[in-house]
Amino acid sequence: MTTRRGFVSGLALAALSAPSRARAQQAVKVPRVGFLGSGSPAETEPRLEAFQHGLRALGYVEGQNIAFEYRWSEGTIERLPDLAVELVRLKVDVIVATSSPAALAARNATRTIPIVFVTAADPVGSGLVASVARPGGNVTGLSLLAPEIVGRQLQLLKETVPKASRVAVLSNPASSYSALLVTETETAARSLGVRVKFFGVRGADGLDSTFSAITNERPAALFVLFDPLFFVHRRRTAEFANKNRLPAMYPHREFAEVGGLMAYGSDLRDNFRRAATYADKILKGARPADLPVEQPTKFELIINLKAAKALGLTITPALLQRADEVIQ
Repeated sequence: MTTRRGFVSGLALAALSAPSRARAQQAVKVPRVGFLGSGSPAETEPRLEAFQHGLRALGYVEGQNIAFEYRWSEGTIERLPDLAVELVRLKVDVIVATSSPAALAARNATRTIPIVFVTAADPVGSGLVASVARPGGNVTGLSLLAPEIVGRQLQLLKETVPKASRVAVLSNPASSYSALLVTETETAARSLGVRVKFFGVRGADGLDSTFSAITNERPAALFVLFDPLFFVHRRRTAEFANKNRLPAMYPHREFAEVGGLMAYGSDLRDNFRRAATYADKILKGARPADLPVEQPTKFELIINLKAAKALGLTITPALLQRADEVIQ
């Protein structure tokens, strides 16, 4: 039987323990992920959803056991350093950077907060990591293998437009990996007997003048190198090529989805999904220095038949059979 004295003592103990339990619950730290985007929320949405889906599969629920801080440069690379500093000041637990420029901005802002890059064209050459196997420092992530597939992209363009002897190449000299992509393009062009002329553009405000310069050269085709600038303005780029009847090769499916003729490259959504695994490992104590850079193993060829028809091109059955997706 419980005595009155025992009952009162129990209440007193419960009252004393309640604040400590509340304090313990408040002390549980919810990790915060800083998301540094080179583009805008709207154009990044499908890939951001893939990243969030990857985290949910690992048990993370926003608002319960994980929080996000988003910063977007809206396609203006010059804004990335200040946005990276903002995330560092917020003391996030890990920064997920959508591109090489974003990752470089984050690394320049902190050498202690872990950084995961999602789409690095040349992580070693751009100085993000010491090596693919052992990144070192506070940065790791996923590579696009962009330099290694440039030759394949140009070959597919030449196969689509066999008479294309002069090709305009759209590049961004401001990018850390630009020189490597240019070298790879020149090597591939020589092997294919194609003459290439590079047109560099460093920002969105230079696109129109660059497009005019390309038009004046009257090339037979357009080859767009990988860069966040062109990805953000992919619809604008594809519309320019189609309006000027320029068959074009683009680096990712998203270009073909907005009207571009064809694209060959890695699946960006898959990269974002896999980036969630890196964030999870780091939040559980892994060091970026010990997490090897992942390289894509799956590449996809997307052909837009509607664009081909508008350009007056006939895509061979052999090429269509090799396509991973044909947009009608």
